[in-house]
Amino acid sequence: MRYSLIFHAPEPGAEGPAPSQDDIEEMMRLMDDYGQALASAGVFVAWEMLAPQSSTTTVTRRGGSVVIEDGPFATTKEALAGVVVIDVSDRDAALAWAEKFPGTSYGTIEVRPAATSFVDGAWTRP
Repeated sequence: MRYSLIFHAPEPGAEGPAPSQDDIEEMMRLMDDYGQALASAGVFVAWEMLAPQSSTTTVTRRGGSVVIEDGPFATTKEALAGVVVIDVSDRDAALAWAEKFPGTSYGTIEVRPAATSFVDGAWTRP
């Protein structure tokens, strides 16, 4: 079953002191190790770390016309920072991988099962 590990974290420079270059390099190493562990376990599907909210563009269709605007609508302390998609046997397995995510030292992981997935040109349900 597919699960998304949805990573929320403070925007760079939004809260407290900025991380040092050493801290950034260490986190990058930890994230790489985590990605390698997911791949080695055969559960890795995809991973996207996102650019800061300031680069966001929103698209909506209101009243029949498309509206394109800069920036997100939601203002929160933590922003959507990335999404990891894994394919594991059950919720407990997804939670076990979420517990190992290095970013939980400064952010939050939301674990959410997929309701349906578009894989190899077709929609599938778990």
